[in-house]
Amino acid sequence: MARNAAVTHAPTDDPSVVGAQGGVRTEFLDRLLGYHARRSSLHLISLFLRDLADLQLKPVGFSLLCLVGHNPGITSRQLCQTLDIQPPNLVGLVSALTQRGCLQRLPHPTDGRAWGLHLTANGQELLSQAEQRVLASEELACANLSASERSTLQVLLQKIYLR
Repeated sequence: MARNAAVTHAPTDDPSVVGAQGGVRTEFLDRLLGYHARRSSLHLISLFLRDLADLQLKPVGFSLLCLVGHNPGITSRQLCQTLDIQPPNLVGLVSALTQRGCLQRLPHPTDGRAWGLHLTANGQELLSQAEQRVLASEELACANLSASERSTLQVLLQKIYLR
């Protein structure tokens, strides 16, 4: 069975070639939404990591703190569903934030088998600092977008992953 050979192009420094980046032809990648979404994501994550390094928070830990902070008593099951992560991965995150004194587990008010997660005073302070920094970081990262463009971008991205 014959495979179709991929069309390749030699690198070029010709500025008239659309998609030429530093002499490398990228026109096929430039047509892919996933390529641009990933490049944007990498940029935003690098800013996040830089701006929150001293808080020792990574994106998923920040998301967990946000959800617990804005949903006191949220269960592990609800967190897994919302963050689209597996329970074993959540256990380590919750344990780490609990050991840092940011989270506490309290009995769920209506489900005797479940525990609700709540922020401690330390967790509330950490979340407050982190939210302020993330907002400032995203404002800077999106400075080339108008408020309307940013809002539209958020809606369009959600249409892709909330299918």
